[in-house]
Amino acid sequence: MNGVQIRSAERALSVGMWLIVAGAMLYSILTVTPLMAAHTPGDWVWTAPILPLVVDAAVVIVVRLDSTLARLGAKGGGWPVALRWMTGAMTLALNTADSALKKDLVGVAVHAVAPLLLIVTAETGLAYRRAITGAVKALEEQQRAERERAEQTARERAEAARREAREEREHAATLAREQREHEAALAREAAEREERRQLREQEERAARERAEQAERERREREREQRERERERAEREAAERRAREAAERAERERREQAEREERAERERAALLERGPAASKLPEDEARKIVAAAYGAELPVRAAAELCGWSVGWVSARYAEHRDPAAGVAELAIASR
Repeated sequence: MNGVQIRSAERALSVGMWLIVAGAMLYSILTVTPLMAAHTPGDWVWTAPILPLVVDAAVVIVVRLDSTLARLGAKGGGWPVALRWMTGAMTLALNTADSALKKDLVGVAVHAVAPLLLIVTAETGLAYRRAITGAVKALEEQQRAERERAEQTARERAEAARREAREEREHAATLAREQREHEAALAREAAEREERRQLREQEERAARERAEQAERERREREREQRERERERAEREAAERRAREAAERAERERREQAEREERAERERAALLERGPAASKLPEDEARKIVAAAYGAELPVRAAAELCGWSVGWVSARYAEHRDPAAGVAELAIASR
C-alpha cells in the first residue's frame, strides 16, 4: 500500500465518522428535546434543546481532537478518555431516559442504537487513526531506507568506474613504456651495427656516433621521466577531483536533509499552536495555511488555526495545489 492509498483510507474514515457523529447529534437533539421540555418549567421550555446540544458539542470536540492527536502519533492521557466515555454515557442516558421512565424496553433498545454506535465509532476511529499513523511512519522509514540503498549503490558504481579508469590509464602507460623500450632497443641494435661497420672505416667517426647515441639516450630518459611525472600529476588531479565531487555531493545531501528536517519542525510548531483567538496577520496566516496543507489538514481546521475565513483558506489551498492559478489570481488582483 502506498501513501496515496493510506490518505484515501484516512479520508474515507473521516467522512464516515463525521456522518455518524452528525446523524447521532441530530437524532439525539430530536429525541432528548421533548424529554427536557417535559421536565422544564413552562417559562423555560425554550431552553430544552440546549442540554443535548452541549453534550453533543462535547462529543464533537472529543472526536476532533482525538483524530488530531492520532494523526500526530500522540496521546492526550486519561482526561480525554474520561471525557469521551462520560459524554457517551450522558448521550446514552439522555436518549434512553424517556423510554426507561415509561418502562418501554423496546424504546430503550431503539434509542440506545445511536449513542452506542457513536461511542463505538469514536473508539474504533481512534484505533484506526493510530494504526494509519503507524503505517505512514513505517512507509516513510521504508522509503528512506530505499533512498539510502540507492545512494550507496550509486557511490559504489562511481568508485568502480574510477577504479576501472585508473586501471586503464595504468595499462595504457605500461604499453607505451614497453613500446618505447622496444623502439629504443631496436635503435640501439641498429646503432651498434652501424658502429661496427664504420669502426673499420674510421675510429673518430665511431666515437662521435657513440657520443651522439649517449646524448639521444639521455634525452630519451629525460623525456620518459617527464612523461611519468605528467601521468602521475594527471592521476593525482583526477583522484582529487573525484574526491572533491564525492565530498560535495555528500555535503549537499546533508544540507538537503537538514533543510527538510527544519521545514518539518517549523510546520509542526505552527500546527501545535492551536486555534487562533483572533485573525492573524496575512503573512503568518499564509505560513500556517502552507503548513496545514503540507499536513493535509481540512480547510476548516486550517481556518481555525489562522483565524481567517474558510473561503480565504480554500483559495490558499487552491494556490498550493495549482501554483499557476495562484499567480494568475495575483495578476488579476494587481490590475
